[in-house]
Amino acid sequence: MNLFSLKLALAAGVALSLSACVSLDERKAPAAPGVVTTVSSAAQQAEAARVDAVRAQPDWSFQGRVAVNKGRNGGNGRIDWQQQSRQYVIQLSAPVTRQSWTLSGDSQHGGGRLEGLDGGPRQGDDAQQVLLEATGWDIPVNQLPDWVRGLVAADSTAAEQVERDAEGRPRRVRQSGWEIQYLDWYPPEGDRPVLPRRIEAVNGDAKVRLVVDSWALGSP
Repeated sequence: MNLFSLKLALAAGVALSLSACVSLDERKAPAAPGVVTTVSSAAQQAEAARVDAVRAQPDWSFQGRVAVNKGRNGGNGRIDWQQQSRQYVIQLSAPVTRQSWTLSGDSQHGGGRLEGLDGGPRQGDDAQQVLLEATGWDIPVNQLPDWVRGLVAADSTAAEQVERDAEGRPRRVRQSGWEIQYLDWYPPEGDRPVLPRRIEAVNGDAKVRLVVDSWALGSP
């Protein structure tokens, strides 16, 4: 089997397996915040404090549901993300078929390892490229640790545009060829600052939707 055929087979297998998972039923989701042209100084200060509080917690995790589409291929499933400083472990699972995939790597140095696919693990110096070659999905995994927490990716050299809501939080971010929309947020709770609940990211015909069911800050 050549590389092109392998990509198609793996992508189809992942899509079919994930399609049996729990859906992202958002019919009861609240309306997304509106974009404003002017953010009050109080809101700017509150958002700056939120960003500082989020960045002060390098260890975090969340559990939720994710839907991925790339052209005609796609599916949805559970996601469990564990972050320890720069090191991450992302688990995707299909409860019905009991299949799972694990992507681990270093968000600063870029290397990654993908496990759970037929033919054995894939690994390389660029986790985004490893995922692309194995599944056909082009997902910016090195920027995601910032994006999923409602932060503009600090290490990106691409031109960026940030539109904000009335609370000063990012509502729409264009960075590294992606448009990330923040559709809903969790309010602060205890020492946990405001964090995203629903996110949508689009780059051409690639689309990722994420619903976070629970956040945890600090080491497990």
